[in-house]
Amino acid sequence: MQKSLLTYVTQSNILLFSKATAAILATILLFSRDLTIIFTDALQSETATHTLAIPFLFAYLIFRKRKMLRAVMPLEGQNKSRRTRHLTTIAGILLSITAVLLYWYGSYTFTPIEYHLSTLPIFAAGLTLIFFNLQTLRELVFPIAFLIFLTPPPFETLYGIGSVLSVLSSTVSNGIINTIGIPSTIISEYGNPTIIITRSDGATVPFTVDIACSGIYSLIGFVLFAAFVAYVIRDKPWKRIALLAVGAPLIYLINILRITLILLIGYYSGEETALQVFHLFGGWVLIFLGTLLLLLFSEKILHTKIFAKPPQKCPECNPKPPGNHSFCYKCGTLLKYEVPRIRVTDIVKIATILASIALLASTQTPVFALAQNSIQVRVDTPAGEQTSEILPQIQGYDLLFAYRDTGYETRAGQDLVLVYVYAPTDPNKIPILVTIGITSKFSSLHKWDACLKQAAKQILLKDVQLTVNPPIIGRFFVFQYATTDEMQATLYWVESATFNVNETTEQKLAIISLIVPTRNQGDLPRIESQMLTAATVIAEYWQPIKIWSQIVTVISQKGLYLAATTGTMIVAIVAMYGFDEIRQRQNNMTAYGRLSETNRDLIDAIRKTEKQTMPTLDNITSTLEQEAEQTTDKEQVKQSLSALERIGIIRSIIANNQDQPVQAWKTRMTLIYRERH
Repeated sequence: MQKSLLTYVTQSNILLFSKATAAILATILLFSRDLTIIFTDALQSETATHTLAIPFLFAYLIFRKRKMLRAVMPLEGQNKSRRTRHLTTIAGILLSITAVLLYWYGSYTFTPIEYHLSTLPIFAAGLTLIFFNLQTLRELVFPIAFLIFLTPPPFETLYGIGSVLSVLSSTVSNGIINTIGIPSTIISEYGNPTIIITRSDGATVPFTVDIACSGIYSLIGFVLFAAFVAYVIRDKPWKRIALLAVGAPLIYLINILRITLILLIGYYSGEETALQVFHLFGGWVLIFLGTLLLLLFSEKILHTKIFAKPPQKCPECNPKPPGNHSFCYKCGTLLKYEVPRIRVTDIVKIATILASIALLASTQTPVFALAQNSIQVRVDTPAGEQTSEILPQIQGYDLLFAYRDTGYETRAGQDLVLVYVYAPTDPNKIPILVTIGITSKFSSLHKWDACLKQAAKQILLKDVQLTVNPPIIGRFFVFQYATTDEMQATLYWVESATFNVNETTEQKLAIISLIVPTRNQGDLPRIESQMLTAATVIAEYWQPIKIWSQIVTVISQKGLYLAATTGTMIVAIVAMYGFDEIRQRQNNMTAYGRLSETNRDLIDAIRKTEKQTMPTLDNITSTLEQEAEQTTDKEQVKQSLSALERIGIIRSIIANNQDQPVQAWKTRMTLIYRERH
């Protein structure tokens, strides 16, 4: 008998592990391409290194809640009515479908990876409801929401905030060094402030405070850690909010001190030494210093502790709990976890989800369009000698190689930037400049409209479709330079291809930009038409390798509308659940009047305890004894609670006490506590 019970418990644990593993595996499979791009970028780019910390912080959040999760994951909602018993699973299915629809819609936009990863928390929440229950999702709300940090911030927001921070940082730092007697001036280059220091020997040292130097990337990483710290501290909500409020200006001040230090080093030791110090004190060092100062502020000013002292051990359940109680009658700590029943529906859920994800993975579109053929590039000289296979010949144009832009390679962090010209042989056509930026880093795909947001006036911005299947979406951007009346029309998009550069073959990303300068806004329709024609020829020349099925194309096009439909259904389910709860509470109020005086006194005690503290058995009994002014047996109270729970007028809950599961009870009725006379 004992062996049989042990086998059953072990099988039940395997069931919970299998469901959790299936949820994690399904999420990874669906988002594998996006996660690969993000973490590859984090390994190669200093601006995205904070992403590497997210899996470890997420794992710690799950580990910290392990006892609560073990307690609530087996719960099956015995207190729910027949009408609402399956609503949680249905809501989970709808959430997962909504995430997939938004994912596919994102593949039809100019910013697919941002769309894709923003749906990851929605998909994870849906699987949690499918495999487990609502209380499990409540415990996992923050860890799941924390995954939103995997989503790259919108370039427009990033560059907008970064531009403001770079101007403020450079102005303050320049003022500081001027105050201590170091001559310097600020000019603007490519929309970025540049501080020019004049050394004692008359030599000048320029230091450009661009987006990377503004501290915006360190700020993102710091917000990540600040949110984590604010959540894990065991203290009042206002202290958590205070930590977040202090965090942003703190990292900004540290960045100003870093720029000031670099300017001082540049003045006394030269530009080369200053740049070495800049790289030394960037990224992780800045985040580490900011986090350390935030922790000091938390402990010394707010008097909070991340690892709070464990609560005093209960004398009744330590070191050994009495009898066969499932929880401690004194402190309420759960001593025995509910053993989940192995159901056929659980096996069906696991098999169905994994099969569905396998099907989605087989039909899933790549994040960026894949070119079918290997692109041949030869770069043997600083000028950039190359073959003509990288771009097609277009009727009415001669294709000419112009140069390799090594300067922009350095500024943008790209591996190779080649510039071509389509020189018109047809007098009705306009010359088109083409740049191809090749990089292995997603963060190096600088978007024209984001980079020039502060330095130029936007005339026109819209997304255009270059190819139908697979859909390649480009962005048409027209702007006017701030210092001249010259305008520039740019049409650009991103593809992924295998590049053979000097006999070395690698899979890389390419941002292809078509550029036409103009001074006449009336020429824009003609310019747009000819640029769109040329861009379509180029996109088709690269021969996208992945052709979408008709159903995927239609769903992607209508994904936003379909997601709105499933979202409406989720709202309807929530409303149905709420109405059922209201109806149940009203029925319970009627049933309350028919209960015995003893049971009504017990319900009143639960209500009063709920308002003051956690309604555990000991606390409810204490309230009951204060009202009755006599000693009450806890075992009898427990039996009465179980009886009231069976008729649905109260419910048993697993409460969270510093991530420790505690047995408690709550009423299911709207009732004003009856004062005794």
